[in-house]
Amino acid sequence: MQPAAYLDKLNPQQRRAVEHGVSGPGDIAGGPLLVIAGAGSGKTSTLAHRVAHLIVNGADPRRILLLTFSRRAAAEMTRRVERIARQVLGTDAQALIEGLNWAGTFHGIGARLLRDHAAQIGLDPSFTIHDREDSADLVNLIRHELGFSKTEKRFPAKGTLIAIYSRAVNAEQPLEEVIGRAFPWCAGWNAELKALFSAYVEAKQRQNVLDYDDLLLYWAQMMTEPALAAAVSGRFDHVLIDEYQDTNKLQASILTGLKPDGRGLTVVGDDAQSIYSFRAATVRNILDFPGHFSPRADTIMLEQNYRSTQPILAAANAVIDFASERYAKNLWSDRASGERPLLVNVRDEIEQANFVATRVLENREEGIALKSQAVLFRAAHHSGPLEVELTRRNIPFVKFGGLKFLDSAHVKDVLAVLRFSENPRDRVAGFRVLRLLSGLGPATAGRILDQVNEAGALLPALEAVTPPPRTAEEWPPFLAMLAELNTKSAGWPGEMDVVRQWYEPHLDRLHEDAASRQADLVQLAQIAGGYASRERFLTELTLDPPDATSAEAGPPHLDEDYLILSTIHSAKGQEWKSVFVLNAVDGCIPIDLGVGTREEIEEERRLLYVAMTRAKDSLHLVLPQRFFTHGQAARGDRHVYAARTRFIPPTILNRFAATSWPPAQPVAPGVQAAETARIDIGARMRAMWK
Repeated sequence: MQPAAYLDKLNPQQRRAVEHGVSGPGDIAGGPLLVIAGAGSGKTSTLAHRVAHLIVNGADPRRILLLTFSRRAAAEMTRRVERIARQVLGTDAQALIEGLNWAGTFHGIGARLLRDHAAQIGLDPSFTIHDREDSADLVNLIRHELGFSKTEKRFPAKGTLIAIYSRAVNAEQPLEEVIGRAFPWCAGWNAELKALFSAYVEAKQRQNVLDYDDLLLYWAQMMTEPALAAAVSGRFDHVLIDEYQDTNKLQASILTGLKPDGRGLTVVGDDAQSIYSFRAATVRNILDFPGHFSPRADTIMLEQNYRSTQPILAAANAVIDFASERYAKNLWSDRASGERPLLVNVRDEIEQANFVATRVLENREEGIALKSQAVLFRAAHHSGPLEVELTRRNIPFVKFGGLKFLDSAHVKDVLAVLRFSENPRDRVAGFRVLRLLSGLGPATAGRILDQVNEAGALLPALEAVTPPPRTAEEWPPFLAMLAELNTKSAGWPGEMDVVRQWYEPHLDRLHEDAASRQADLVQLAQIAGGYASRERFLTELTLDPPDATSAEAGPPHLDEDYLILSTIHSAKGQEWKSVFVLNAVDGCIPIDLGVGTREEIEEERRLLYVAMTRAKDSLHLVLPQRFFTHGQAARGDRHVYAARTRFIPPTILNRFAATSWPPAQPVAPGVQAAETARIDIGARMRAMWK
């Protein structure tokens, strides 16, 4: 194969992006590059080819940093890089790609760097990492200790508190600004929140734990210290970032610290798919990227779409054309079709559910599997009536955006045992573990943890404890289990079996559905086998958890085929042959809560765009004419009438087809037809005033 033949399948824009700054073997130092990759434009393939092209031309894979937003994405990217490089390098490619070991998420790479430089930044390298729920639990403990749970006015709950803290850290915004913009109902508590967050930081440091935000915050702080910044950035010749539109200000500041002049820096993303502001992501990062450097970063547009038909793209382009600020691009496809996206007018949510269920079954009869169809919605509760209808018709479905694997109590229990053994100062983990024992209340658990902290060692402190009478029988097996973990005699992942055997009696006692939960623990043990050590398992599983428990995952365990239900946020990056978008009306898209500022309106527009560009062959946007609402203040239960989403104004209706459901019944010609039409219209007019 000729040296560059492996690039022949790329289109001209993709090839420009791949070859940017690479003049030939050994000459691969290029300036900053921004790749605007439209939906379905082969973004992943382009980025993988660029990494492979760098390696083929002499880049040391050990000095390439590839940042993604999930560990699975990083693993898939690495596999693609190997396949591409193998075309040129043959069997030598595998050995080279094994050196590409700095591919991962921002949080995962951050954790590795913090452990490597722990001594220089005042961290104990054995730190454990709290997930969001653990962080919220710790904040709640401090909330009680400071007396804020007994205030005269209602103090923010733990979930709100950790959300405020996280937003302030990741957005690099003052607390007052975060509260004013995103949490106005918490105004008036500024002083108390500052005191609480200060105590929260001190508690984490005492307990040798970090939360998600710390992994980025510590990394960003390292990049402000010249010696540390030089040490970290000196590890990498090339830094490549996927999904750059999803980064927050803290992540952008990390990149600036890694590559201040932009040399060797490549970011890939799509401003039109920036939809995660609730996670503190900002579209400004990608919009402003070129101007951060002098000379400005080169920008390459990927506009050829390999997913959708041209009519779907024409409609999506028309929607996003109204964006107030964007990179102007025009997605196009070779996939011709005479089927425009369909606007379906239905009477209410019940008819919407009836329409979707009927059309889904029709598609299935025409050879489109249920798995190749998806129903998307702006908010999780929007699918309620549809779920009832699908259940009634025995149509299996899976809903994404629900309970995550690590959010389930039994999985968190097992992980807490491992974390407590790994880091006895982790008070949240220790409290959870001790409370599993019969008859051991919160006050006793707190005193025991104080003793552990004072002793500085787990087992000696616990062996000195006299447990409550109801706990006495369970205490020796508890100590024996921790002793086995402490000696590591079972090895890894054998330690998982040690914990499971100890936990099973508690599982039976605590949960009626112990059998299905036991299946989750078997799955957890299988997952553990993929990690080299307990520390790596706890770190990476916390940073990149599986999607759902076996109990919550639903029909896939029972049916070979199932319909996909998903929030739009959870659907980004996915594609289906047929897509239905529920509630394409004002109040839902844009959602009522998302119309406060121009920035929020623009993100709602991008949400609709993302939903539309998930469709490959068929796209239906369903428009209920009215919603039944409950308890609207003094007005009580009532019907609310809706208008087509403002993001599809009359000027672009020619990009869509329109119909109503249920379809009109055929009638005899002449007077009878006219009378039937008159009666139907009259009934609708009267209903408007009920």
